[in-house]
Amino acid sequence: MEAAPMADGMDASGNVMVGGAEMLPTRNIVENASESPIHTTLVAAVKAAGLVDTLAGTGPFTVFAPVNTAFEKLPAGTVDTLLKPESKDALTGILTYHVVSGRMTAADVAAAITAGNGTATLTTVQGETLTATMEGTNVVLTGQGGSKAIVTQADVPQSNGVIHVIDGVLTPKA
Repeated sequence: MEAAPMADGMDASGNVMVGGAEMLPTRNIVENASESPIHTTLVAAVKAAGLVDTLAGTGPFTVFAPVNTAFEKLPAGTVDTLLKPESKDALTGILTYHVVSGRMTAADVAAAITAGNGTATLTTVQGETLTATMEGTNVVLTGQGGSKAIVTQADVPQSNGVIHVIDGVLTPKA
């Protein structure tokens, strides 16, 4: 018998739900993100950048995954421009700026923030850093390009890492 879907959080069988879709810890980052109706823009971008095989690989990876509405906040035309073949390098840079090597749970991020006296510096796969801080109970990520995003759902387990859902697109300096 299949578990009935509940609000984002957990379903009746204990699996994490994102956007109303069940996220199975046995699936990899790409497989689970492809099931999430609130990550269709991110999945299209990952495909356009040629990062499917990387993010489906063994990892582990920590992915800060922007929702569709995060991409909608970008200036008009930005996403369409980034999805063009001639923008592949720029798109790859932005997407890999949302990925940290290793598996960092919310507890790991919080511990790093505490250890850093309120600020943690996370080195991304793209090569630049993100800054993580706390605002109340929210983890806030700040990109070197000045962008900010709040972790809206933490600790979505994957076979090759963990996803933290965020409400903004982070931009690197370069």
